[in-house]
Amino acid sequence: MSDFPVTEEELHAHVDGQLPADRAAAVERWLAEHPDDLVRVAAWRAQAEAIRARYGAVADEPVPARFDLGRLERPARSWKGLAAAAAVVAFLVGGFTGWIARGAAAPAPNPVDLFTSEAMEAHRLYVVEVRHPVEVPGEERPHLVQWLSKRLGYAIRIPDLHALGLKLVGGRLLPGPTGAAAFFMYEGAGGERFTLYCARAAGPDTAMRYSAGGPLASVYWAEGDEAFVMSGEADRERLNKVAQTAYRGMEHAPR
Repeated sequence: MSDFPVTEEELHAHVDGQLPADRAAAVERWLAEHPDDLVRVAAWRAQAEAIRARYGAVADEPVPARFDLGRLERPARSWKGLAAAAAVVAFLVGGFTGWIARGAAAPAPNPVDLFTSEAMEAHRLYVVEVRHPVEVPGEERPHLVQWLSKRLGYAIRIPDLHALGLKLVGGRLLPGPTGAAAFFMYEGAGGERFTLYCARAAGPDTAMRYSAGGPLASVYWAEGDEAFVMSGEADRERLNKVAQTAYRGMEHAPR
């Protein structure tokens, strides 16, 4: 089985010891190459150990006399029914406790990761659209620039990617983690699509950062008050080239 992608559900299952041996080994290899996930998994394990240390002894305590099934005055209820009810309650309580523990242990999302995640979700949603991939077509570029600049509160720049055989399909306005976001789509002659997501930066200037998730990938960078994410298929060389061309094109793009 392939090492990639490793999902968050698998990371949780790995902490709980519920993965088959081959997939557990794949997750270990993934963690060795992804320190951020390694830190998260360590935090989950520490939280689980703390819960077991605090409440594990409860399972070994004797049942209080008032809960002794033999002393109940309603013998018509079979022990099987009571056991089934107890199992359901234990399952619900255990599941709820586990869910709360995982949420409490998970660290606050990194602003860059959150920004990139929003961009990737927009890419997944709109890149498959045939009739309505954008709100304003690329032929109305001046209007698109004016409209989105007004909504975002600063002068938007739309890079020209014709040198890479990519035509501007158009753009749209989206909500983002730092406020309104601009979203542009480019398309090649063969149908390949790339999207550029732009919004106010959530942090300091950052060099280009490539990240992949399954068949899709993204390149994030920030400069000044703006942050950008270029998304496309998980071809690192191709996507980096598109992102670098877009970055250079920003300097010459009309505002």
